[in-house]
Amino acid sequence: MDIESLSIVRGEMENNKRIALWHNILWSRYKGRVFSEISTLSPPRGMTFEFFQIAATDSGRASLSSVDMSYHGYPFELIFDGAYDAIPSHLLVRKLFWSVWTSNAELIILPGYHRPEYWAMLFAAILRRKKKVVFSDSTRYDQPYSFSKGFLKRLFFSWCDGFLSYGERARSYLLEYGVPAEKVFRRCQAAALPAEYSAEAALQQRRETAPSMDRPRFLYVGRLSPEKSLDVLLQAFSRVRQVMPAATLVLVGAGPQRGELAALAESLEVADAVTFAGGMDAVALGREYAKATCLVLPSQSEPWGLVVNEALSYGCPVVVSHRCGCVPELVEGKKTGIVFEAGNVDDLASSLVTSPKEFSNIETVAKDCVELISEFSPKASALAILAACKQIIGRG
Repeated sequence: MDIESLSIVRGEMENNKRIALWHNILWSRYKGRVFSEISTLSPPRGMTFEFFQIAATDSGRASLSSVDMSYHGYPFELIFDGAYDAIPSHLLVRKLFWSVWTSNAELIILPGYHRPEYWAMLFAAILRRKKKVVFSDSTRYDQPYSFSKGFLKRLFFSWCDGFLSYGERARSYLLEYGVPAEKVFRRCQAAALPAEYSAEAALQQRRETAPSMDRPRFLYVGRLSPEKSLDVLLQAFSRVRQVMPAATLVLVGAGPQRGELAALAESLEVADAVTFAGGMDAVALGREYAKATCLVLPSQSEPWGLVVNEALSYGCPVVVSHRCGCVPELVEGKKTGIVFEAGNVDDLASSLVTSPKEFSNIETVAKDCVELISEFSPKASALAILAACKQIIGRG
């Protein structure tokens, strides 16, 4: 590039709108992929992003896997090295207030609204007269209404210029709190798949390893914690075993309920058919999706359910509770999955018993899953965020 062209590029960069984005933990691989796309796609669209990761991980995620830096192909500043929940609140408030106060960005993207430090960031942005956008993933199922919290949310929301939400349920939640529809921008949720992932290879793997109808293999992926309702899953699975004695259940993940759930499996006399597989890397997890009859997500609280994205990417259909935020977008009736009533053991057991037959056409179901989820890519998510930022900055 000659000197004149270089000067033009530098001039364009200097004239770009500056946007600063804060995220809670570096551990999130899917956000790493989305932020990497934003970093690449934003300069040609007249925007320059600065990224701030508040902490490296939190104690719950640390038990699942370490931080994988291969997903973070963008420049960022790590504010605290360690677990988020181990950082004293007063340090978070002071550091994050100062981080926003000293930023030269004209648009501030906040990571949330439910913690004191997020309020501190909001006040810093107000005092500096910066436009404010907040990530909002909650749904009415995930966050039941309370008067005191509702008042504070309405107050926080009234000071924001825009909202980045996942799907229709998160959008509806914001509207219920009085947020004007024109301020809500829907972005898609996107899984962080391995670099070598390809849809064609995933479909072939599914064809080769999907289980037979008479030997169903059910899979759960996530934290072993109360909000996931894994006790309901184990109770339902024990009933499935009465009619499908060759059925097995694999639980991938770690968490505080590991011992309690193992004891429950013993008491239900299904321990020999239940595998606690621990954490897995993305490649190993892809193999698990490919050889499962379906992914089961029985959560009582699940703002979205990113593991559903992952499962569909490998042609694996899903059985999910009606409380999972992704249901309207990703669970198409009997094509990509089955929805059951959260907490209802009978309904979940019935869904699991019928799933091998419902998903018996491996080729068709796998193609439907992969085709649907192909629209939920990191690039698509990044483009939605960029479009929202451009529109918000353009407002008076």
